[in-house]
Amino acid sequence: MYDRSAPLPRALEARSHWQRLGPSGIPALLVDPRDDEGGPAPPVVLWMHGRTASKELDPGRYLRLMRAGIGVCAVDLPGHGERFDAALQHPRHTLELIHQMIAEIDEVSDALRELVRFDMTRMAIGGMSAGGMAALSRLCREHDFRCAAVEASTGSWEQQRHREMFEGRPASEIARGNPIEHLGGWREIPLQAIHSRLDMWVAFDGQAAFIEALRERYDAPEDVEFVVYDRTGAPFEHAGFGRLSSDAKNRQRDFFALHLPSA
Repeated sequence: MYDRSAPLPRALEARSHWQRLGPSGIPALLVDPRDDEGGPAPPVVLWMHGRTASKELDPGRYLRLMRAGIGVCAVDLPGHGERFDAALQHPRHTLELIHQMIAEIDEVSDALRELVRFDMTRMAIGGMSAGGMAALSRLCREHDFRCAAVEASTGSWEQQRHREMFEGRPASEIARGNPIEHLGGWREIPLQAIHSRLDMWVAFDGQAAFIEALRERYDAPEDVEFVVYDRTGAPFEHAGFGRLSSDAKNRQRDFFALHLPSA
């Protein structure tokens, strides 16, 4: 069940507020890095967590971005956080929640534009695990994102076909969202992907194949950054990158700071 009783770090909570976005009322945690909200609008990262988590997970990520002058819009995936639904948190429904979140990304972006709180010409997207899968799939169609970063995720779903989320699914349903099958619609934006080589939940080989396919399409393949850890000590080598968590967050912050420069 969702419980927001645990406070955020004081410095982060002072710059945060919770809001429902768009016609669907998608729960969002908004972090504005400015001391004076009347100053120049900051860039923003639309961030999506993984399955069984919530938008409040991992405040260290948001603190780093805030201190770098970058805003955050972290949303709850369908069935998670403030819209808790135990059924949608089961692995067999992961594909449904990913497809729903892909459709909701535009709703969140449109709502952020109406808020006039962030500089939407400097907007990035990212996510962890299932959230990253939604982000990569959405990037295969026309969009306004300046750059993207994902963790423990994959843009090639074929290597996940043995997972419960794909059991009994028609090939057409899987192909509809599988990023590697839709690279013709991918625009050459900077991408950072972080992965553990030993990840037991999201196959490293799948993400490696996606990164290779993406780099082959780029005029500047160095814009696709692949950070690979051999062993992190994280549960299932998947969630949070264990002893290398700080390194991963710092690398991601530096990536966003580089590609979402000051106005």
